[in-house]
Amino acid sequence: MEAENDQAQEFIFRSKLPDIHIPNHLPLHTYCFENLSLFKDNPCLINGPTGEIHTYADVELTSRKVASGLNKLGIKQGDVILLLLQNSPEFVFAFLGASIIGAISTTANPFYTPAEVAKQATASKAKLIITQAVYAEKVQQFVKENVHVKIVTVDSPPENYLHFSELTNSDEDDIPAVEINPDDVVALPYSSGTTGLPKGVMLTHKGLVTSVAQQVDGENPNLYFHEKDVILCVLPLFHIYSLNSVLLCGLRVGSAILLMQKFEIVTLMELVQKYKVTIAPFVPPVVLAVAKCQVVDKYDLSSIRTVMSGAAPMGKELEDTVRAKLPNAKLGQGYGMTEAGPVLSMCLAFAKEPFEIKSGACGTVVRNAEMKIVDPDTGRSLPRNQAGEICIRGSQIMKGTRFYQLSQRVLASCCMS
Repeated sequence: MEAENDQAQEFIFRSKLPDIHIPNHLPLHTYCFENLSLFKDNPCLINGPTGEIHTYADVELTSRKVASGLNKLGIKQGDVILLLLQNSPEFVFAFLGASIIGAISTTANPFYTPAEVAKQATASKAKLIITQAVYAEKVQQFVKENVHVKIVTVDSPPENYLHFSELTNSDEDDIPAVEINPDDVVALPYSSGTTGLPKGVMLTHKGLVTSVAQQVDGENPNLYFHEKDVILCVLPLFHIYSLNSVLLCGLRVGSAILLMQKFEIVTLMELVQKYKVTIAPFVPPVVLAVAKCQVVDKYDLSSIRTVMSGAAPMGKELEDTVRAKLPNAKLGQGYGMTEAGPVLSMCLAFAKEPFEIKSGACGTVVRNAEMKIVDPDTGRSLPRNQAGEICIRGSQIMKGTRFYQLSQRVLASCCMS
């Protein structure tokens, strides 16, 4: 990272990569499909459990159909839908469909308790819940108390619930005309990354476009994905790491995204071998499972060129063990938090023209952003190799948060004016 200081001893860190033009005036869905004509017939989503493949043209069309269907169910610009789903094509169609009509997606872990689901649905003011029939009982009481909320299931629906085909069978030409402002919220993931109870993190079209571009855009992207890549999506899409750095980054560049509903080590290796996965986004527990797996040598994992780890730190010792198991792969880490948009730093070994890195490091600050380390006692910025609080500045930062108790907005404490 490059650091600058002035006479006031202000130390600001920037990426080693030059800033780039980011078209963050575009709505998120428009940005993701901006280069659709280049790879419309390429595989976009591969459903691991079924083998079903959706091309980019399929995904774009189905997303518009879902947008029309959401509108027919009464979802308007600014309304919130709750996605209570494991990784699936329907998650992607619903998220993009909501974006198209200016609605907001809040994502929840389907393994939450009924009380946890109800709390998030209430706080976010969700008007529609999309889930699987097996999780329908988790929302039954909430629906009884909120009769205006509709429930859609992606499989056979229980009585009085709707099937996802109600959305996908709609006419894509019936989408209402909406004017989306770059500062409009498109995603509302809940996070406990700031003090207190979990809050809805308001991520805007501008913020997510900026974050994705910071990673995969430019002549020398920090995170080099391309249209020939197959990206493994085993990390849950309801978490911002997977939603941002796997799904949205993959869509932007035309990669194939291989969906797994849950982590199972042997199934993972079978899918890597079958579909020749090239990009493996993991978290440290998955990396550890790969490192310790006794049967990993029975599978051909040589197609993997990049293993990226995030969401928690990974030590040098574990990195070295995985490098021995996957000698063809570049291994590195990133660092982020939902409230920061979410990516703050990314390993420069992942760049198209890579840099040498230190094993165990969490990367350097992303381009088109500025970072400083602040002494919490004095408020002064610190030079290299000093411990302090991280401050990040850039258009990727969240708009603010929405509390559980009152659903009131608060300013993002990590934002720097």
